[in-house]
Amino acid sequence: MEDDIVLRLDRATAEDLYVALYEAGEHIAAGAAITPPTAEEVERLGTLLRDLGHALGRRCSPYCDHL
Repeated sequence: MEDDIVLRLDRATAEDLYVALYEAGEHIAAGAAITPPTAEEVERLGTLLRDLGHALGRRCSPYCDHL
């Protein structure tokens, strides 16, 4: 389990992630439209992706120095 990555999500971010993954799956499976996210959802999901990238050892930009 040393390669496990654990991120804690607040409920709103978890809901945003669920909706994004569900809608992407429906879009792939049946061509359903993907609802544009709100500014708040974009902010939460952007933070989640940054944190996940850092947990995977990736830098968010060539100038990333906050790791």
